[in-house]
Amino acid sequence: MHILITVNAAWNIWNFRRSLVEALQADGHRITILAPHDDSVPSLQASGCRFIPLAMDVKGLNPVADFWLMRRFGRHFRSERPDVVLSYTVKNNLFGALAARPLGLPFIPNITGLGTAFLSGGILRTIAEGLYRKAFRHPERVFFQNADDRDFFIQRNLIRTGQAELVPGSGIDLRYFDVAAFPAEEEPPIFLMIARLLRDKGVAEFVEAAIRVKSRWPQARFQLLGALAPENRGAIDPNVVRGWQAEGTIEYLGQASDVRPHIAAASCVVLPSYREGAPRTLIEAAAMGRPIITTDVPGCRSVIEDGVTGYLCAARSAESLAQACLRFLELGNGARADLGRRGREKMKREFDQAIVIAAYRKVLASLEHRFSTDRLPEKNLGSSADVMANVS
Repeated sequence: MHILITVNAAWNIWNFRRSLVEALQADGHRITILAPHDDSVPSLQASGCRFIPLAMDVKGLNPVADFWLMRRFGRHFRSERPDVVLSYTVKNNLFGALAARPLGLPFIPNITGLGTAFLSGGILRTIAEGLYRKAFRHPERVFFQNADDRDFFIQRNLIRTGQAELVPGSGIDLRYFDVAAFPAEEEPPIFLMIARLLRDKGVAEFVEAAIRVKSRWPQARFQLLGALAPENRGAIDPNVVRGWQAEGTIEYLGQASDVRPHIAAASCVVLPSYREGAPRTLIEAAAMGRPIITTDVPGCRSVIEDGVTGYLCAARSAESLAQACLRFLELGNGARADLGRRGREKMKREFDQAIVIAAYRKVLASLEHRFSTDRLPEKNLGSSADVMANVS
């Protein structure tokens, strides 16, 4: 089949879903990527994917801009004539689904997180729920990365129960993220946070917790690894980050194309996020045998066993996070390593990428018999006006 994959950043496919793409290619499918252009595009093209740039405002909540985004999806779908669309991230899921429905185009979204609208609450959440309810009438299957999000969508009647299927995030390549030797006991303990520097990732709480912990354990080090993301409405001001670094509170490591050396050097990986789909950085850390500390919120709590593979703390609470870090520091080095070892075992049981690949292969196999060629029938493709009439 011709499979079109759409997401709000091409690097998302290259970094997180490359194994799925390779598996689908090995099955004989033709892959087209529809996403904003970035530095990962040459790698995607070299791997055999066709790439089409998608113009979209990733952060905006402008109804006019989103209307035109839906129009662009419709034009791309009619032009490319895929047999099925696989989608990730909020806007691609919503407006891609709305554009695919009047074309009769099979559309399989993956809920990687609920986004700022749900975290904000109020009118934004009401609008978002209405959009999801309308957009997700059509898909036969909706993948979720944690049970909390799945149950929320069902309880709020955003989808039907039979549409939902749970997968463990994007899965993890356990060979690539292999176990790393635990840091020696004489080395200063390092708490590493890997995330875009956004408020709803809990960056401020991480910094405040660092201040509290270092007052009792001055040798402890707190590191931030991730993009500054100034285009995002919830981004931390770069000047603020520089101030934290100048004060010696944290070490800002910038970005890294390969996070494994940083995880290997860390004693514990921390993510005090307000909500996630399935936090990739924690899955990678656990796969490499590192204990994790994260918040007791949807997504985050699904990748940890409290007290077994790491520790949970309260969201939006620097004090709770600091207490979890201090609890970790009070352990001997062997006990710390044991947390990481048990985390690796959990990843092997529950988060192997083979589970995700099998789920996609199953749903794609159910569609294959409907197509006699690798293109949609001509009668299914309407005009731009038809798309807008059906959506409205």
